[in-house]
Amino acid sequence: MIENELNVCTTMRIGILVNPDAGLGGRLGFKGSDGRAKEAREAGAVDRSGPRMQQCISKFIELQQSSLNRIGVQPTFVAWAGRMGGDWLQGVEYEQRQDSPSETTAEDTAALVLDLVAADVDAILYAGGDGTTRDVVNALDGNDTPLIGVPAGVKMHSGCFATTPNAAAEVLLAFLQGDLMVAITEVMDLDEEIYQQGEWKVRMYGEAWTPSSPRFMQGAKEQVERASEAETIEGLAKHIENLIEDDPELMVIWGSGGTLRRMGEHLGVELTLLGIDIQHKGTIHSDLNEAKLLEHLVNYDGPRLLLLSPMGGQGFLIGRGNLQLSPDVLRAIGLDSILGVATPSKLLGLSSVRIDTGDVALDEEFQQRRFVKLLQGYRTTRVIRVLEA
Repeated sequence: MIENELNVCTTMRIGILVNPDAGLGGRLGFKGSDGRAKEAREAGAVDRSGPRMQQCISKFIELQQSSLNRIGVQPTFVAWAGRMGGDWLQGVEYEQRQDSPSETTAEDTAALVLDLVAADVDAILYAGGDGTTRDVVNALDGNDTPLIGVPAGVKMHSGCFATTPNAAAEVLLAFLQGDLMVAITEVMDLDEEIYQQGEWKVRMYGEAWTPSSPRFMQGAKEQVERASEAETIEGLAKHIENLIEDDPELMVIWGSGGTLRRMGEHLGVELTLLGIDIQHKGTIHSDLNEAKLLEHLVNYDGPRLLLLSPMGGQGFLIGRGNLQLSPDVLRAIGLDSILGVATPSKLLGLSSVRIDTGDVALDEEFQQRRFVKLLQGYRTTRVIRVLEA
């Protein structure tokens, strides 16, 4: 054991930041939670960001007490008391700076970031989504404090995020032990103005420093499109059309994303770009939230098929941009009724898919299956590996 290495690691200070409103609107079908926290809570939304930070910290404590902690790291956590930090560090000692406000805004996020920087933290572990990331990076204003994102929002296109809360804990331990290089990653988010015009396009809003871990960090979303793939999209659509013709009772649950939307256009069906739709017996039920999806599913015991397109660059099939597909919804659909859909260009950079349902037991069910079926052309399917979290 190298004494200097031990001294460096045991004196590291990790800032904690939780956006308590992040991810609230996911199961309600909101495309983001910015400015809609009160509406989401009134509609019955429950905290997502805080519990996922709590899961991350619990996993980190487990790792810290295991043989993987080969040099005995014991970081000092620095946080505000209350809903932006301390509430989710139960049983963990931390350095309290001040109290969280009862209601939080982007300005509060910025204030917390600046306070953590003033407290001389070595990295910031934060829970939120793309909006939170933009607020954090804007507040840093070029400061090179590394960020480790615990995925907890509705949208997560940026490369700051770990793949799951448990993965964030793995990244934190490796970072503290000096096993990871720190690199610049892109801060991405949906272009809201273009989205309002019915298009889905992500923009780069800045850059941030983050530990580099291809296994545990998700990478930034890529927009993968090829003009020459029109025939492939038409073939994918024809395949689904044939399935419906062969079994008119088939309920098709359409996931979000540009690939599926373009397939719908070939079928004369207008699908929600960032929502979940059901097509059944000639009727389209558009932009359904978790409750509406369950209502349709529990009242129908016939065949159903969930179509999902993996996110380009990240490979997430579930857990990014489709939080309406809650563990309860996925179980109601059935794991055998899930079909991935991807064009050849998207498959070029995709050797596996990631799944983050928010339910550890369900994630393990997917991983135990090892593979999911994926449609890549007319009557052409393959299997693709499910990456372990």
